[in-house]
Amino acid sequence: MTDEDNGVLNATFCATLVDEWVRNGLTDAVVCPGSRSTPMAVALVADGRVRVHVHHDERSGSFMALGLARATGRAALVLSTSGTAAVEFHPAVVEAELDRVPLLVVTADRPPRLRGIGAPQTIDQVDLYGSAVRLSVDAPVPASSNRSTWRALAMRTWWATAGADPGPVHCNLPFDEPLVGVPADLPALDDSEHAVVDPGDPFADPGPLPERGLIIAGSGIDDVDAVLLLAETLGWPILADPRSGCRVEHRCVIAHGDTLLRTAGAQRDVEMIIRFGALPASKVIGEWVGASSATHVHIDPTAAVIDPSRSVTHRIRQTAGMYARSIIEIVDGVTRPAWLERWRRADDAVEEALAVVLASATSITEPGVARNVVAAVPAGGTLVVSSSMPIRDVEWFSARRDGLNVVSNRGANGIDGVVSTAVGVALSGIPTALLIGDVAFLHDTNGLLGLDARGVDLCIVVVDNDGGGIFSFLPQATVLEPAQFEQLFGTPHGVDLAMLAHAHGLPVLEASDDLTVGLAVEASLATGGVHIVLARSNRTDNVAVHDSLHQAGIAAAEATGWATA
Repeated sequence: MTDEDNGVLNATFCATLVDEWVRNGLTDAVVCPGSRSTPMAVALVADGRVRVHVHHDERSGSFMALGLARATGRAALVLSTSGTAAVEFHPAVVEAELDRVPLLVVTADRPPRLRGIGAPQTIDQVDLYGSAVRLSVDAPVPASSNRSTWRALAMRTWWATAGADPGPVHCNLPFDEPLVGVPADLPALDDSEHAVVDPGDPFADPGPLPERGLIIAGSGIDDVDAVLLLAETLGWPILADPRSGCRVEHRCVIAHGDTLLRTAGAQRDVEMIIRFGALPASKVIGEWVGASSATHVHIDPTAAVIDPSRSVTHRIRQTAGMYARSIIEIVDGVTRPAWLERWRRADDAVEEALAVVLASATSITEPGVARNVVAAVPAGGTLVVSSSMPIRDVEWFSARRDGLNVVSNRGANGIDGVVSTAVGVALSGIPTALLIGDVAFLHDTNGLLGLDARGVDLCIVVVDNDGGGIFSFLPQATVLEPAQFEQLFGTPHGVDLAMLAHAHGLPVLEASDDLTVGLAVEASLATGGVHIVLARSNRTDNVAVHDSLHQAGIAAAEATGWATA
């Protein structure tokens, strides 16, 4: 085979894969520059139907693709050259696997004859991501003899990532030189239908529904209205995780379950828990679920095992909407309105108490920043929240509101790639705010590369307490000597984040109080473009603020008769 044939074969092979992926739903691809991946990069740009986003850094680029997939609900493609570039995708692959985000991971590779002989920029990329992918394919080098399999390969990889059990798929593509060529005619279309698993068969029937039940709404709910209607029909409260879409203005929605479960009350009388999707971030809620003797029904369309406390008694493989509407049809309706009223009365009291405490603050408080950012994002916008304290502050202290989509990388709960995830969400065209801590921000400053030229509306709120604030809430903070704690956990970085943002050409506002943060988010997203808002806080003061909020909330709940039947 001549060198010219290899260039044509590479180009035709990649054009065929892209054509088939687009036919099945691909709209966005993130390309990380490299030589060996040239045939696929050129094919993606040449197709014209794919929005191509170029990123210098593979780790940031893969999280940007993850954000695009989260925002659009469609699989996004991310492409790298061979070698350690492909390894940089691994954290995003793990997050996509655990949180079931469709991600088509395409890595270029040397042909098999150059593997294992010390060829430059060559590592073992076969099954590189292990069990973290739904499917791993090491494709053959493009050849006339395997031309008839190209469309089937594209369809197989697409529906492995975007099908009934979404997640990452690794497509490893070896290319022989020359890497540049003009594509010939593509193989004929393959109109065979892909197989889709029907997620409608339950593993178990939970039996009759009691009067005193509780719904926990986690991420992954496909039909919020159906879940709200189920709660209203049953007269059950909903502990609504911000990512669930259910933390809206509705009489059944409980926003401050974390506070309520910190003191003995109505949770002792819960007879059944129906949980949709993932568990909330709250450790308090998780521990109560694990200790409860109530029947625990977990609803998930993929029947994923999300049961760290091993308390699930029934697993039902259905979408939230399908399950909720099927139950609504067979129940009689509310028989004990006092049950829901008890929860809502206590929750409203907690909300009022939190507002009073935070209104008295004269400087930045991290819970107040979270509340104000949640309130400030315009209707129809998206809030991306980093792990560690930001997601907890949003869950614990934010109020109910309509019209907000909340996104967070809670599959692996990591703090890497958060900036890039938010950039990916914003690339979908949605006005986006990001709430992130300083350490997570520093983990992914490469997410800022070229950001001002991407044409997105993104406001990044950085809570800067000069280190790892979450560790101040752990026993290490009181057990270790202060100097040792700071060395190992406090880890002050001393970086001037404003100067760092300015180095990327981004405007910065340094907020003086919680209200200013919210006003800055409103102004940023109304104006458009990218802005950084810095909210400087103190780690020691932050612990005290959290304690005072929890105590005020508990006292307010108890004053409503929360602890009595």
